[in-house]
Amino acid sequence: MIRDALNEDIKDLAHLMGELGYPTTIEDMNHRMMKINSSNDYRTLVYEQKGQVIGMVGLIRGFHYENNANYIRIVALVVDRHYRHNGIGQALLNASEQWAKEQKAVKLVLNSGNRSERNDAHHFYTNQGYEAKATGFYKKV
Repeated sequence: MIRDALNEDIKDLAHLMGELGYPTTIEDMNHRMMKINSSNDYRTLVYEQKGQVIGMVGLIRGFHYENNANYIRIVALVVDRHYRHNGIGQALLNASEQWAKEQKAVKLVLNSGNRSERNDAHHFYTNQGYEAKATGFYKKV
């Protein structure tokens, strides 16, 4: 079942961040979710099975400067490694696409590290109809 994340899911979300490669304490995840949940532009969906959260997708609505269109960015998508290859990621993407349509977004975008680090993820996204684009730049400040 896919549903909105609840405060009771913080422990599972912290675990999933570790699965994504970002070890996170429960306290840190709680702090992050308080900030995320304070904005209507964010949405966090979880995939629950038998009372356990085993997948999640974090979404944020963005707005273009150059036109009136908006977009949805997937900022996190992860399924517990013990449950991968069972359609959970695809179900979370489908739910993300549905929310994007409800928000009248013109596109859904995401970043997924470089191909050598996340080859399986890149293959998954292209199989779901996503087109690869050049990676961006960043600078720590």
